[in-house]
Amino acid sequence: MKDTYKTIDTPSGEILFKEKNSKFFGYAFPASSEENVKTILESLRKLHPNAGHFCYAYQMGTSTYTYRANDDGEPSNSAGMPIYGQILSFDVTNILVVVVRIFGGVKLGVGGLISAYKTAAQMALSECEIIEKTIDIHFKIMFDYQFMNKIMRVVKEKKLDIVTQTMEINSLTQQPEGIIEIKTRKKNAEMIFDIFNSIFEIKIIRV
Repeated sequence: MKDTYKTIDTPSGEILFKEKNSKFFGYAFPASSEENVKTILESLRKLHPNAGHFCYAYQMGTSTYTYRANDDGEPSNSAGMPIYGQILSFDVTNILVVVVRIFGGVKLGVGGLISAYKTAAQMALSECEIIEKTIDIHFKIMFDYQFMNKIMRVVKEKKLDIVTQTMEINSLTQQPEGIIEIKTRKKNAEMIFDIFNSIFEIKIIRV
C-alpha cells in the first residue's frame, strides 16, 4: 500500500526565462486549497503589475488528486497544461506552479508558448527541495478519564503522534472524559483502529 507522497514545504525562488523579448517568471508554492491559490495569485499580480498573463497549474491531494490548469488568456492548452505536465513529471502534489509572462512584442506561436511555459515551470520546480511525506490517517478517541493510562500506553508503544488532547466533563455522567486525536501512517491505520476498538471502555472514530 502506497502511503507516501512527494511535495514541497517552502516556495521556490523566482526564476526568469526569456524567449524573443518575452519574460517568463516561474514560481512554485506549497498549496492545499483554492484559497491558497487565490492568495498567491493576488500577491503575484501586485508584484508584476505590467504582466499580461498569470498562467498556472496545481495538484492537490494524496490518495486521490484534484488538479487545474489555467491558460489565463493564452491560446488553449498552450500554458496551463505544459505547466501541469511538469508537476506530473516531478511527481509532486499539494503544489501550485505559476508562470507570469510579460509580453516582449514578438509573438511566439502556440509551439513557442508551450515550450516556454514548460521550460519556466521545469526551472521553478528544479529550484525546489522536494520532500517525501507519509499519508496519515487521523482518529479521535473518547474515553473516561480512568482509562487514560491504558490509552497512553498504546500511544507510546505504537509511537503514535497526538494531534490534540482535551479533557471535558461528560454532560450525562458528570465525570471527566478524555478526547485525544491521533494520527498514524495509512498502512498502519487498520491495525491501530483494531487495537483501540478492542478496548471496550473507549470509542474510536476516524476523522
